[in-house]
Amino acid sequence: MRLATWNINSLKARQSRVEAWLAATSPDVLCLQETKLADAVFPTAAFAALGYESAHHGNGRWNGVAILSRVGLADARAGFRDDEPGSEEQGRILSADCGGTRVISVYVPNGRVVGSEHFEAKLVWLHRLRAELEATCRPQDAVVVSGDFNVAPQDRDVFDIARFDGATHVTPAERSALVAVMDWGLVDVVRQTHPEGPGPFSWWDYRAGAFHKGEGMRIDLALCSTSIAAEVTSAEVDREARKKGALETPPSDHAPVIIEWG
Repeated sequence: MRLATWNINSLKARQSRVEAWLAATSPDVLCLQETKLADAVFPTAAFAALGYESAHHGNGRWNGVAILSRVGLADARAGFRDDEPGSEEQGRILSADCGGTRVISVYVPNGRVVGSEHFEAKLVWLHRLRAELEATCRPQDAVVVSGDFNVAPQDRDVFDIARFDGATHVTPAERSALVAVMDWGLVDVVRQTHPEGPGPFSWWDYRAGAFHKGEGMRIDLALCSTSIAAEVTSAEVDREARKKGALETPPSDHAPVIIEWG
């Protein structure tokens, strides 16, 4: 199985990039974040033409998550199971069964400013993710939770920890909340495959030539249940997809993370 996760930073703006990447790379499953689309305008037919079933959860204003699969897609569930009827969940979590694996695509809130209400909401969201796993999956099952977590798990997951003093993404509270999610029974397989740091980074600021200077962060994660983690043969970041390339559309500020197992 080959699974990828990619914060595309607007599918409307970068659909041609996603389609070209799928044609060249052919993952079995692709999780997308920050599609910024409503369900009604998600390009289901375009992906079907490439051989992928799809599910999407978004409101069209921001956020938005999707799962594309060429190995089957069943029991798609949008949002958290305990969302109130009619609640504005914001399109941040979507799950489906793909080829015998429960795949969960997540876009964790950014948090904005440490100590703000947005920061506290981020911690609550991660707590809800742990509760969702407890209620809907079993650690012995084949489960992958992948996406933009907006948390760098360790200091070696940012290019210079001193530059992040007082900022989100690296605080003990965020990292502790992420560890609580992983303690359900998940393994960070990119770090498992690359035990040394720094990186490999998956996000670089658009400004000041950050990508070319290697000033990135590793915030896009593929967390796998132990049965999958034991069979992982590869876990890489596709830096080429972050480059401008021949396409006129600028790239996302994130690069795809690709894992293979079995």
